[in-house]
Amino acid sequence: MSEEKGKEGERSERERRVWELLAQVTDPEIPTVNIVELGLIEYVQVEGNQVEVGFVPTFAGCPALGVIKIQIAKVLMEAGFAPRVKVLDIVWSTDRIAESARQKMKEIGLSPPRRHGGSFDPHLTEKVACPYCGSTETVMESPFGPTLCRAIYYCRACQQPFEKFKEL
Repeated sequence: MSEEKGKEGERSERERRVWELLAQVTDPEIPTVNIVELGLIEYVQVEGNQVEVGFVPTFAGCPALGVIKIQIAKVLMEAGFAPRVKVLDIVWSTDRIAESARQKMKEIGLSPPRRHGGSFDPHLTEKVACPYCGSTETVMESPFGPTLCRAIYYCRACQQPFEKFKEL
């Protein structure tokens, strides 16, 4: 019984270590936010030094997908693990983004997506708060930003342009 309990404690310690390592991997398009905060990791399974990471892409055509997979494998291999990164066929939602990531987005001038609980109408207009001054006197300048998941807005109050992360 104590041997079994010891294995559980060791396994959970290794699992915690893997989660810590994954938190070092940042999103290439939002380098202040890590992939754990973005809700891209569905699960971690550790058996000895073998690690399987269940990875949920933001969307099928995301150009950062390959880069993130390589970063995950690299950080785990450097720590002595033998990783297997499994891309899951699960629909990712911006609701998976942690509050810490939403705050970090604001700090770099990126308006985070609102929480929608799975029901939102992308055609409805919403008041978008400026990440610089907090004003909702903002207008969308373009639904197309530097990446597929962002739009360009302008704040009439502080006269700053900013990007908004689209809800998915």
